[in-house]
Amino acid sequence: MIYPLLLVCGAVLLSVYIREKISGYSVKALLLKSIVSVLFVAVGVYGAWLGAAKGNASLLCPFVVLGLVFGLMGDIWLDLKYVFPEKDEPFTCAGFCVFGVGHMLYIAGMLLRYYPAGRPMTVLVPLVLAVLMSIGNAALEKPMKLHFGKLRPMVIAYGVLLFGMVLLSGSLALAHAWKETALNLLFVGGIFFALSDLILSGTYFGVGRERPVDLALNYITYYAGQFLIASALVFPA
Repeated sequence: MIYPLLLVCGAVLLSVYIREKISGYSVKALLLKSIVSVLFVAVGVYGAWLGAAKGNASLLCPFVVLGLVFGLMGDIWLDLKYVFPEKDEPFTCAGFCVFGVGHMLYIAGMLLRYYPAGRPMTVLVPLVLAVLMSIGNAALEKPMKLHFGKLRPMVIAYGVLLFGMVLLSGSLALAHAWKETALNLLFVGGIFFALSDLILSGTYFGVGRERPVDLALNYITYYAGQFLIASALVFPA
């Protein structure tokens, strides 16, 4: 009952938060967002506890839980830029950094738990592709009418980690013939996370892309991704 209850509470509070955020930026909206984020951390902690209680603790657990905590920090810091617009750049940089660390933790956990010995290409290929995708994403700055400015190097570095997490989880899931539930959930969750960040890049670095539909899609895809990543600990294969 605990797991579905956390999901339902998360969905309800997320809908309230989106409505509040569309109405305007406020401390109330930030508090609602932080509560929703606490819930996906709670899902991860519950999954880790469940595995330990069943004697099935995984090396993946501490890395995913800590990654979720960094995600919570990023949620708060990125929204603070709206509450304190005069400190836009420091909060944006802080958000990028903590989310980047979160992706590194996911990657480390997956490698320690699921790396197939003797098959380095399952890691090298997705990481090389991640670098190319991030550079390609930055190259589309002008065609997409975005302006990264001084944050361009950080956007590229973060993109490598983001795409690396998605592609690596997919590569490892494929290497295990899609039989590892945790990897499958990490892969799907990573896709939603990436979609959210692509939408977010337009909101942060574009003009006129803060329509209600943009905000709603950004948060729906983001929280779907985080809850799926956290659920990887609830449904180990």
